[in-house]
Formats: sequence, C-alpha cells, structure tokens
Amino acid sequence: MADRLKNATSPYLLQHAGNPVDWWPWGDEAFAEARARDVPVLLSVGYSACHWCHVMAHESFEDPQTAALVNDNLVAIKVDREERPDVDAVYMTATQAMTGQGGWPMTVFLTPDREPFFCGTYFPRDYFQRLVAGVAQAWGEDRANVTSQAAGIARALAERAAPLRGAGAPGQAALAGTCDQAAASLAGEYDAAQGGFGGAPKFPPSTVLEFLLRHAERGGPGAGQARQMTEGTAESMARGGLYDQLAGGFARYSTDAGWVVPHFEKMLYDNALLARVYTHLWRRTGSALARRVAAETCHWMLAELGTPERGLAAALDADSDGAEGLFYTWTPAELTDALGAADGEWAAQAFGVTGSGTFEHGRSVLQRRSDPSDPERLARVRGTLLARRGQRVRPGRDDKVVAAWNGLAIAALAETGLLLDEATFVAAARDAAGLLARVHLAGGRLARTSRDGVASASAGVLEDYACVAEGFLALSGVTGEARWVTLAGQLLDTTLDRFGDGAGGFFDTADDGEALVYRPADPADGPTPSGAFAAAGALLSYAALTGSERHRDAAVAALGVLGPIASQFPRAAGWGLAVAEALLSGPAEIAVVGPPGAAGTVELHRTALHAAPPGAVVALGTGLGDGPGGPAGLGGAGSPGGPGGGEGVAGIALLAGRGLVDGGPAAYVCHNFTCLAPVTGPAELRAALDTAAGNNG
Repeated sequence: MADRLKNATSPYLLQHAGNPVDWWPWGDEAFAEARARDVPVLLSVGYSACHWCHVMAHESFEDPQTAALVNDNLVAIKVDREERPDVDAVYMTATQAMTGQGGWPMTVFLTPDREPFFCGTYFPRDYFQRLVAGVAQAWGEDRANVTSQAAGIARALAERAAPLRGAGAPGQAALAGTCDQAAASLAGEYDAAQGGFGGAPKFPPSTVLEFLLRHAERGGPGAGQARQMTEGTAESMARGGLYDQLAGGFARYSTDAGWVVPHFEKMLYDNALLARVYTHLWRRTGSALARRVAAETCHWMLAELGTPERGLAAALDADSDGAEGLFYTWTPAELTDALGAADGEWAAQAFGVTGSGTFEHGRSVLQRRSDPSDPERLARVRGTLLARRGQRVRPGRDDKVVAAWNGLAIAALAETGLLLDEATFVAAARDAAGLLARVHLAGGRLARTSRDGVASASAGVLEDYACVAEGFLALSGVTGEARWVTLAGQLLDTTLDRFGDGAGGFFDTADDGEALVYRPADPADGPTPSGAFAAAGALLSYAALTGSERHRDAAVAALGVLGPIASQFPRAAGWGLAVAEALLSGPAEIAVVGPPGAAGTVELHRTALHAAPPGAVVALGTGLGDGPGGPAGLGGAGSPGGPGGGEGVAGIALLAGRGLVDGGPAAYVCHNFTCLAPVTGPAELRAALDTAAGNNG
C-alpha cells in the first residue's frame, strides 16, 4: 500500500499517513484512479484539532477490517479543511442540504466525476462498515440511479451557489440604517444574564463585538446598549471556562450558555480576533480586565503557537492523552496535591472547582468569576498550577501556518504591541509577516498554508488575500515600513483581478483556480470574517493610504450584500458592519510627522492610535521628505495638500505635503482629503479628533 500522505504539509493528513486505509490526497490522480478501478470515492474531511475526527479515525480508519472494506470498494481521499477550505465549503453545502446539518469529520461519497451522492458526518464503526458495503452494492447494482442522483445534486448545488447579489453600492444613509437595525436586532438576541447571543453552544462573537464597539462610538440609536453588550460579553467570556485562566487564550466555543465548559481546541483565528477586540475595548473603556486579557492572549499565541520559522501555528487539539479536556481540568484533590491544603482550598473557591465537577468524571474547568482580594496569592497559585499542568501530556499541535489566520494575528499583535507598549508583540508580527512574504507570496499570488518553511500546493483563497493584506497594512502602520503597503497592494490587485464576480462581489476562489463542482462564494461571516467583508475592509484602508478611487469604490461595492445578510442574520455580518461603521466615520485620516523616535513624535502617534475614531487610518513620516520615520499607524488615508515640507512615502498619499510645524512634530486630522489645522500636542490632537468625529458622524 502506497504511503501517499507522508510528504503532506498538513499535520492532519500526516496523522493518517500510517492508517491501513489506502488514503489519497485530494487531486486529479485520485479521481483518475477511481475511474480506472470503476469505483466510487470516499471523501473524508476534517482537521487536526477536531475531537470527533480523532474518534472516527481510531474506530474506523485504524481498524484493519474496516480499512480492507474501504480499500476493496472505494478510492479514499483525505482532506484537511483548513488547507482546502474551498473543497470543504462545496461538500459541506451538499452535506447540509442533504442531511440538514453539518460538522466534522465530514463523510461524503462521490462519483469519479466529483459529484456527491451520499453525505454525513461522524459514523460509528459498525454503521460505517454497513454504509460502505451498501454504497458498494448500490454502485454495482444500481449505477444509473446513483450517478443520476449525483448529477442532480451537483446541478442543484451549482444553481444555489450563484453569488449573492446586492442592490449595488450602498450610500451613507443605507449603511447607517443597516448598522442601526443590526444593532437593534442583536439587542433582541443578547443574553443579558450571561453575555453573548442566543443559547448553547456559544461561539465567541468576535466580529460582532468589533462592530458593536464601533457602533457605540459613532453614537446614534442603540449606542449605549451596543457598548453594554460588548462589555458584558467580553467579561463573561474572559471570566468563564472558555478562557484559560492559567495561561491565557480562548477555546473554540462553549458547550453551554454560561461559558463554563468549552470545546477545548484552541484556534489561532479566535485568539487573534479576540486579542484585537479586547485591545480596542481597553482603548475605549480603560478596563483592566480587557487589558490583561489582550496581553495574556497575545503572550499565549506566541508561547503556544509560535513556530521555529517565526510564524504562528494553526491550533491546539482538544484532546490530550486520549481524553478531551484532560490537560485543562482539575479536581479538588489535584489542587491540594499541587498547592497544599490551605492554598488548594482557596484555589478551589477562586476558580470554581467543586467536588462534583463542572465537566466530566468529577473534573472542573477553571473559572474566575471575580477577582480575589489577594492578587499576590493569586499570582503564586497560578504559577504553581501552571507549572504542575506543564507536567501533563500536552494537547497535540497543528503546526501548519495558515496565511489568513496569520494575517489576523499580525494585525492583532502589531496593534496590541504598540498600544500596550509590548515590543515583543510588534517584533512577532513583523516576523510572521516576513514568513508570509518569503514563503507564501510569489508574484502577487499566495499559498494557503506552509509547514516547516515549505509552502503547500494549496492556492490561497479570498480570505487569505484579504486578511494578509489587512495584516500587512496594520504592520506598516505600526512599524513605518512601507514595503508592507506595497505587498498589500499586490494582494488586493490580485483580489480585484482574480476573485471579482463582475457585480461588485467576490468568489472565494480565483478565476484560474481548480474547477470544483461549483465555484464557492459565501459573503457571510463564520468564526472568521468572510473573505468578501475582509476584502472590503482591506480595500478601504488601502484606498485611504494611496488615494486609489478604484480600491475605495471596490470596498463600497463589496458592501452591497451587507443589507440582505444583516437583515436576516446580523451575527453573520459583523465584519461587514464594522467596515460600514468605518466608512460612515470617513474613515478619519490622521498623519503624524516628526523626527523618528523623538518623544514628541511617539507621543502624538500613540495618542492618534489611542483616540482614533472607528476604523480611522493613521500614517507616520518624518515630515522631511526623506521617507518613512518610526512607527506609523494602522494604515493611512490619501489626502494631498496642506502645509508643505513632507512627501508621500511609497504611495502613502496622506503623508504628501505634511510637514513639521516650527521644526517640530505635528499631527494632521483629515477627512475626504480636507484637513484641519495641524496640531502639536496630544490634548490638541484629541480635540481635533473629537471635532472630526462630530463632523463625520
């Protein structure tokens, strides 16, 4: 039996390389083999951190009898959904349409023409064996019916998969109405007692929280309630079991409505998005909890997901030592054994560890529903428990680097690092961006994943281009390195040239990508921003930096689908709504110029970032016409004119004509290419930003 997965760049595929199932990677060769053998295809889709994927693997794919049944009757293909989100999207749509539900592992039977005829998720071994035998019998005895059914399903999928069309580029009034109505709808879904939206299971509503923060700051209908929903949800998540109370970092979701028991896998994308949300919440409220969680989450990402190549790994498994959550949960006896009787009893009360347990087998997930009155004791106890936990079998790590998720992390680390004065975060953001530029990016095209510094053959999808561009723009803003703006422009030009649907929207795959049963195009958010909404945000920032009307027009057009999605399910439109709030605010444009590293320059720049209105863009230069200076902002906005002395840097039009004032640092607050008088002190800058927000709101 050929070991075809041994050279995979996906740890999930490598986990299956030694199975008795004769796995093939996704590709033309596998389907050619199915045609040559005249057998159907078993498509198994999962990911490394998936608990039930491991269960089905142990029960069925590692079982010689089951494997023999599969090998004799099927060509088996294994796909990592994180490496091939396009394949996953197509067949998950089929699975949901045929069964009414979805999930992983996803189990799909296909014809050699890639058309699905039977779909499901996890199957116990006995059922799976009967299913394989039944599929083989149907293929041999009722082929015409099977292939006819598959062709019909494929046609129906293609018809349903037509891109969602908006009503054209929305105007300011339409966007404001959409945002106001979405905030009101979210208020109706809000769980005032426990935070979050809806009931169990509860996923962290990262993109929705970013929208609500921006909506609250713009003011208008529901602004106060939007802020309350953000603060309440952020605190409930951070104090419950969803958050790792010892090391930081968030699990993927809560199995209950109270954020007590998580599904223990930890994903890079969740933590990148949430670190940014908590940083923005601290920036606006001064919340000590938000600041702590933002910093701890960034530290966790670097400590647990950092790779030798200085990228960030995809995820940690839910399981360790064959059991879900074993690494993270405690009993009172274990606390006492680690801490002694007095501290053990104190820790049990502080972290909500009970005799009966909050999880399985009398074990408890640590919570921190209030802050103990003795912070020094808390720090000592946390350190001791963390060291003791470090002796346990650790969860497995999926160490592939996903371009889109690293883009999200770059933006979070860069912003959080500058705002919280954590230089290590900024350095890590620069390192991760360097890896993407060096390994993933060639000729304006992105590879979706890499491992051990080697890019996979999986082409980047829309979210990769958009989120990496977003990360590069944020990094350029924080470091003042203009090369990241140039690279972001390449990615966004490819986005417009290769992913556009001709009506202002986007497909999720490039026009020269692999042809699947249909070309996926889903503008709704999932756990991460949709590719379409992420593209809108990056296009808007890049347009502001360069003054490009093409990119700004594309950003507005991409929001044409926002109204239809937000009116039906606002939780699936959070990032689009956040981009809309930025557009409604201008976005505000802030140029800071001054000698690199000078105290006045740094102070103005930090003030600009701290006080910037929703979605504002900031750029920093020397004001001397000799290129970029020290740290810059979160992307700049095109604004020619104004006092002379400075020049644009690498297409950053906001810096054109921005000079020093009386030989010293200055800041310019602009909107639609028109600037207020330059200011030279933090208090004046805050006042100018307040004025700009009032004029643009």
